[in-house]
Amino acid sequence: MSSPSSEESDGPPAGEETGEWPPGGDGGGPPWAALLGVALLLVAAAWFFRPTLHAAVYALYTTPLLVVPLVAAVVAGWLFSKYARDETPSEYGIGDDGPQVSPLRAAGVVFVVGIFVLSPVVNVVAGATLSDQTMGASTTVERLDDVDADNPRIVTRAVAEQYASNTLNRPQYRVGETAITVANGTPYWAAPLSPDGLFNVLTKQQAGTVLVDTTTQRANVRVVDGAMEKGIGTVFFESYRWHLLKNGEYLVDYGDPKMVVENGTQHIVVPYSKPTFHLTPIPHTTPSWGGVAVVDPDGTVRTLSPEEAAESPVLSGQQLYPEDLARRRVAATKYRNGIVNTFTSHEDEIEVAPLPGDDNDQPFFVLTEEGPQYVVAVEPYGQAQGLREVWTIDGQTGAFEVYRPNRSLFGPQKAADLVRQAARQTDWNRFSPAEPILTVIDDREYWQVRVVPEDNSGIAYVAFVDAQSGEVREFERTDAIRRFLAGETPTNATTGPGDAGGAGGGPSEAGDGAPTVIVQRVAENGTVIETMEVYGDETVRIRQPANGTESANASAASAASDGESGANATAGRVRAGA
Repeated sequence: MSSPSSEESDGPPAGEETGEWPPGGDGGGPPWAALLGVALLLVAAAWFFRPTLHAAVYALYTTPLLVVPLVAAVVAGWLFSKYARDETPSEYGIGDDGPQVSPLRAAGVVFVVGIFVLSPVVNVVAGATLSDQTMGASTTVERLDDVDADNPRIVTRAVAEQYASNTLNRPQYRVGETAITVANGTPYWAAPLSPDGLFNVLTKQQAGTVLVDTTTQRANVRVVDGAMEKGIGTVFFESYRWHLLKNGEYLVDYGDPKMVVENGTQHIVVPYSKPTFHLTPIPHTTPSWGGVAVVDPDGTVRTLSPEEAAESPVLSGQQLYPEDLARRRVAATKYRNGIVNTFTSHEDEIEVAPLPGDDNDQPFFVLTEEGPQYVVAVEPYGQAQGLREVWTIDGQTGAFEVYRPNRSLFGPQKAADLVRQAARQTDWNRFSPAEPILTVIDDREYWQVRVVPEDNSGIAYVAFVDAQSGEVREFERTDAIRRFLAGETPTNATTGPGDAGGAGGGPSEAGDGAPTVIVQRVAENGTVIETMEVYGDETVRIRQPANGTESANASAASAASDGESGANATAGRVRAGA
């Protein structure tokens, strides 16, 4: 019997399937079952960790531009597969000796180049659309609302953070980011009391809210105690944001959280915006106010529309409109005369005015006689620094109003320079003007400028600069600031751009009823703990404790109250003037 040919095989005839997978293996299920299991596992993980993926998902969701290069890439890949076919079935090239390039690679190059080229274009188009929306929805007014004289904004954000940190006596907690809130009609800088240190972050909740009064120069700080089930600054799965993205709106852009205290109950309030889609002239989106999310102490999430938020008793008088959206919409109005004008002649183009100081970016939130408002000052494009427009945004309804002065007015940068010029004896290496806010008093525009130490340890004084004449008035006392805002004439001296004055070189002449000497009790870190006013018929005595010897400078303090230099009168800090 002849042996089988070496070319013959015991296997099945060619072309027949064995049904085994993998070929020649021991059997088992097809590979798609394992792939399906892995895919389901990945989907489950992505769903659970969806808060961490929010930034990427939202970026893709709000970028319809990706459709254009994606379609172009598919078409390019298809066309490339039909062109210059090479001998290798999976690779195609240009010419016999050319480099082999697959259709997938060609499509990838077209996609990347398309995004690179179209991104600047779509950003400009989106800005122009947002400009048209803002200009169309805004109202031109003849005057600005008068400020609420009983609730002036005196303390800056950086100073408030120093006040809060300097008075904190809880070693396991720290003061978080601050934002203005209104409690019982008074504005405060509010910050969460968050766990400090890795162990505490993992094991503790937010313990309360720190409130710093914005209406007084003194460090008026109080803490509202109460644990937040889902708080700020805690471990990620116990944070408000993780909880918000799991139980609230997902495809929205949440702003910075704000602590709101209503009748002793704390709430985390987060305004948010959502995209509006536009197909022409190129696919793009613009942001619009979506609503407000409220996280209660027990972790309950409530999502309110703008109308519902304005009617909520918890949010009465609060800033509900997204702060970043307010600035973005005002800045976008530089396209008001078209894209070509913005890149060529710059006619009527504006820019948001840059301001001196730490953490003092516009918009500013203030209380006016008509309610809470954001204020944004803009100046002309380029080197000009005069005041071009003032935009106000209703903090409750989001209504935009624009004020265009009918006369030339100084801008905020020049106002800061005038404050420096008026107080020539102030050591401007140690102090700086901060947070100029346009304030209207009896139909007169003033820049309200705070002068603060470089370490933001307190408020040295507040200066009011007449936006038309450049005249500077400086006040160290809160009651004098309130009287001036109310339209009264306080007893402080008035200085002009060419006069010397100011704290540390401020008003040196006191009017009737003004104290002769102001004594400030100052902590080691520079925080003003207590202020005492001494009048002309009074003296100051400084004594050591009963177990020590009496201070010898009581007579010097008495002499200071009669008008001598306060700096040499006592061992403490004594300042002459108002």
